[in-house]
Amino acid sequence: MTVTEEPPAARPLRSRRAPSVPRPPRRPPREKKPAPPLTATEAIVRAVVALAAVFTLMFVLNVTVFSHVQHLVSQQRVGDQFREQLLAGTAPVSEYTFDENLLPDGAPVGILEIPSLGLHEVIVEGTSSAETAQGVGHQRDSILPGQAGVSFLQGRSGAFGGPFSGIQSLSPGDAITVRTGQGLQEFSVVGVRYAGDPTLPNLRAGESRLVLMTARGAPYVPTGVAYVDARLVGTAQPRGARVTTVAALPQEQRPMATDTTTVWALVFAIQFLIAAELAAVWAFRRFGAQRTWIVFVPVLLLAGFLAAYQVTLLLPNLL
Repeated sequence: MTVTEEPPAARPLRSRRAPSVPRPPRRPPREKKPAPPLTATEAIVRAVVALAAVFTLMFVLNVTVFSHVQHLVSQQRVGDQFREQLLAGTAPVSEYTFDENLLPDGAPVGILEIPSLGLHEVIVEGTSSAETAQGVGHQRDSILPGQAGVSFLQGRSGAFGGPFSGIQSLSPGDAITVRTGQGLQEFSVVGVRYAGDPTLPNLRAGESRLVLMTARGAPYVPTGVAYVDARLVGTAQPRGARVTTVAALPQEQRPMATDTTTVWALVFAIQFLIAAELAAVWAFRRFGAQRTWIVFVPVLLLAGFLAAYQVTLLLPNLL
């Protein structure tokens, strides 16, 4: 008897994949149509917007950043000048120079220090915006600190270093020192007062008082004037000759005053900015955007800075 073997099961046939349908070719990219040229009105509007943007940017940067750099540079310059005068014994002790010439605005007349605030500041003659941008300004109708009488110093609270930004935190008894051509003068703070507060009684013969003035309110948003009174500790120095009186003090050198005597410089700065903008618009059409940006961005920033600086001088001198 023979055993028949069953044939092996047939393997299932693998299904072949249907041939893939080729994808249709991609559409060729559409050619970008060149932008239509600007009309004269559109070009003028764009130029005006760019001009306003550059000016606004440079004004904000000038007040909040560049002004502090300018202040540091000015302090270094007038500080070196005053130290040379101290070494030579020619530092001013009146409204006149050692050569009997009237002191120019911006001339150094002393060095102010307030240890509790960490303040070291060179004092310059004059209190208009241009002078308080350099440092603490000495009011021309008052005597120098330490001399018999009342001396007034004005300083900014926010821009250009903001040297007097912290004087409202001074407490009675805090020390203030001023070095002038007559030596080191030491003062003691009496107190802080504001508009409407009672003033100190009149000085007696031979006494000396120092009054610091700055803007009251938030930084860059002044709302009034703050005063710090200090009395001299020791003997007052002889008074120096003064030509400028209270009545003769120019309006732009009074507290919180604006200086309009430099408007002519602002006009030239704006003309320079407009000319640079027009040249940039012409170059954009003639040479394209890339070359225009490379050449005219520094020029426009410089023109905007000059115009912004002149506008800053029109703001209150204690800002």
